Order: sequence, then structure tokens, then C-alpha cells
Amino acid sequence: MKDKFPDRRIKLPRSIWALGFVSLFMDISSEMIHALMPVFLVTVLGASTVTVGAIEGIGEATASVTKLFSGWISDRLGKHKMLTVIGYGLSTLSKPLFALAPAASWILGARFADRVGKGIRGAPRDSLISMLAPPAIRGAAYGLRQSLDTVGAFVGPLLAMLLMALFAGNFRLVFWVAVIPGLIAVAILMIAVKEPEYPRPGKAPGATAPLRWQEFRGLGGLYWGVVAVGILLTLARFSEAFLILRAKDMHLPFALIPLVLILMNVVYAASAYPIGVLSDRVNKGYLLAGGFVVLVIADIILALAPNIWMVMAGVALWGFHMGMTQSLLITLVADTVPVASCGTAFGIFHLVTGITLLVASLIAGILWDLLGPSATFFAGAAFAAIGLFGFAGIILWQRKRDFS
Repeated sequence: MKDKFPDRRIKLPRSIWALGFVSLFMDISSEMIHALMPVFLVTVLGASTVTVGAIEGIGEATASVTKLFSGWISDRLGKHKMLTVIGYGLSTLSKPLFALAPAASWILGARFADRVGKGIRGAPRDSLISMLAPPAIRGAAYGLRQSLDTVGAFVGPLLAMLLMALFAGNFRLVFWVAVIPGLIAVAILMIAVKEPEYPRPGKAPGATAPLRWQEFRGLGGLYWGVVAVGILLTLARFSEAFLILRAKDMHLPFALIPLVLILMNVVYAASAYPIGVLSDRVNKGYLLAGGFVVLVIADIILALAPNIWMVMAGVALWGFHMGMTQSLLITLVADTVPVASCGTAFGIFHLVTGITLLVASLIAGILWDLLGPSATFFAGAAFAAIGLFGFAGIILWQRKRDFS
């Protein structure tokens, strides 16, 4: 029988910590720009809100599609770090375009390049973590990276607000400063992350063939079960923009609106790593089921909230469910496929959940317009409740794995 409780002396490799700080600095860089970009487009470049939405939609769709192919290519080449460097490097090179942009078309190009970079790096980076982290502490490894990434998600907007005040509202100067943490991220990645040696599947016969359906089928039923759970979870959580709209409905002053995402990300960052550590010691299925329960409670609170304090309580629980589920799902993907197929598996997972998030956000927006905010969050609670029934297979598999 395997020891359910891994040796506490096992330490996370330095390369895992380095990848976590790479995510932190790149997220600071990206969020400094992203937090200001809609206002910059409308007030400085004179773009319409439709243009803002189109730029965001094109960017996110591009990232989702790119993840699939980058993951597959990284498996074929066996060069996960190389593609990760290319992805982070492209995102960093796109940052000056935001500062130089004379028109919305430049922003579209910059956003496209930035999201292509995100798509290129996502699956290879997650594969690197799977290779670098001993299986006994894989949950902690993914949890650490997610925590540090999420720290960047709230430090970036805070730093942007501070610099806007310091630079008297000079958007372009803030965008130039945002280049610095991006460069730091790439430098850490190149210097401090070491890719382990693994057999290169690209040398096998037929490795240069196009992506084929048989490769999808070969990932196995357990993997596709994890993907199905990820779809249900994503349908239930939709875009965090609706958290902001709910707070706005409760008359939160515009100047304090950023506090919504700051609160969510603080809770998310604080919980992801401890939950990752815990997932290495208890059944992952139970933890994931708990994340669905927390989301149900958060949605019900947000649907029924009579005041801003209850809305913020719901937002905090939303962040806690993110900490309980996001890195855990990635860990389960890594646990259910061979190392040689990790890139492809992560690419498919990110593509499917990215498309699902777009669909979920559209459904949430339609419900909001037709029936009001309560209907949107009640629908999210319903999807989350349905998702609880998807855990029997994962829990049984985990139990078998623990006692094999």
C-alpha cells in the first residue's frame, strides 16, 4: 500500500519556485496594462465599447486555440522550456506596443501577440512542472505556481493605480514601466529553470505526422473524466466581470470597484498553495467536491445578497473556490496521463475550458439581461450542483491509486 502521507522532507525543486516567480512577474506586467487598457482605449484612443469587447474576445480565443497546438508540439519536440521561453518572450515583446499605440488597431495587434504568447507557454509550462515535481508533491507544486500567479493578478492593478497617481494619469508611462517585470520574468525563466532530461517522443516513427484523433483517444477515460469535470466547473463560474457588476448593483463607489477583484485574488492566492499541499495528503476528489460546494454557497449568497457586505462575502468565497479547484484540476490532468503526453493533455484541457468559459459568460450575460443578476448566480449554483455528481469516478480512481 502506498503511503498516503508523502515524506515531509521532500522539497519543491528550485525550478518550481522559479516558475512560480516567472508567473508572478509576468502577471504583474500583464495586469498593469490590462487593468488600464479599457479606459485607455475609450478615453485616449476614442474606441467604442464594442471595440473593447472585440479586442478581448479575439485575444482570449487566440490564446485558447494556441494552447492546444503548443502543447502537442512540446510533446513532439521534447523541448518544453524552449516553448515556454518563446511564449513569455513574445508576451514581453508585445508590451511596448501598448505604450506606443496611436490607434486601437495597434492595441489589437499587441493584445493578439500577448495572448499568442500566453497560449504558447501555458501547456509546456504545466508539463515542465509535471516533470520537475515528484508525484508525491505535485499538488503542492501546481498550487505554489497558482498562488504566486494570483499574487501578480492583484499586485499588478494596485501598482497601476499607484503609478497613475504618481504620473498624473499618464497611461503610456505606466505601460512602459510594465515592461520591466516582464523582462524580469523572462530572465528568471532562462537562468533559473532547468528542464529535466526525458526521451524525446519526436524521434519515434510517425512523430512528424499531424495531430490525429487517435492521440486524443489514447489519453484515456480518466483524463476525459477530468476534462468533463473542468467543463462543469467552468460553466458554473463564468467571468469574474459579473462579480464587479453585482457589486456595482449594490452601489459600491466606482473608485472602490477594483477592491472586488483584489479581494477575490487575495483569497485565491492565500488558499491555492495550502490546498495544493493538502491535496498531496488526502483524496483529491473530496477536495474538488468541496470546491464545488463552496461555489454553490458563493453563488447563492451572491444571488440573494441584500447589501454590499454580503456581496463581498460571496466574492471571498468565490476566490476560495478558485483556490480549491484550479490548480487541483491541473494536478489531476498531470496524474492521469503519461509524461510524454502531458503537453497535448494540458493543451486540450485549456482549449476546452477556455471555450466553455466564453459560452458560460454569454449564458450569464443573457440571463442577467433577461431575468436579472439573481438568475445568473442561481444558474451558476445549479451547474455547480450538477458537477458534484461527476466525482464518483475520480474518487474511486484516487482511492484505488492510494491503496495500490
